[in-house]
Amino acid sequence: MSHGRTDERQVTRDDLGAWLIKGNADLVDLAGRFARDPRVTSWCVRPGYRARLMRAGQPVLFWASGSRGRLPYGVWGIGRLTGEPVPGGEARAPWTVPLDLTVLPEPRRLHRDRLRADPRLAGLEVFRQPQAANPSYLTRAQFTALADHLPEAAPGHHRPPPRS
Repeated sequence: MSHGRTDERQVTRDDLGAWLIKGNADLVDLAGRFARDPRVTSWCVRPGYRARLMRAGQPVLFWASGSRGRLPYGVWGIGRLTGEPVPGGEARAPWTVPLDLTVLPEPRRLHRDRLRADPRLAGLEVFRQPQAANPSYLTRAQFTALADHLPEAAPGHHRPPPRS
């Protein structure tokens, strides 16, 4: 008998398309923060095997979450990791991952309803486990599908590299 989550997939470097980090815009004024400065240079992640897989150069998406009626929640930004996560100062403290990520202007953000309507993206982990800790992830196929929705001039816009 398994005591782990049956719907939690193991992330592997071979199938990793992009990391997805989340922030709750109901708890923090993310809209105001990103209006003042759309650059994100670090974010907290949970210690564990996923954080240990994070490396400089890997794509990362910023997902804003919250109550559905207030803001257009979904993918707000795109960028890359600039290094490996740094452990927190205390045991069980969050780690911090360095980023070069830019939050898109509001009209260019990808609303979650649009992404959920794409059958290639309906199974995203962030939809299946919205309360899961950072980081979440997209497979290569999911990241390629999501790239179809990104504006061409989005900072950091790219497709995942082909498998070697």
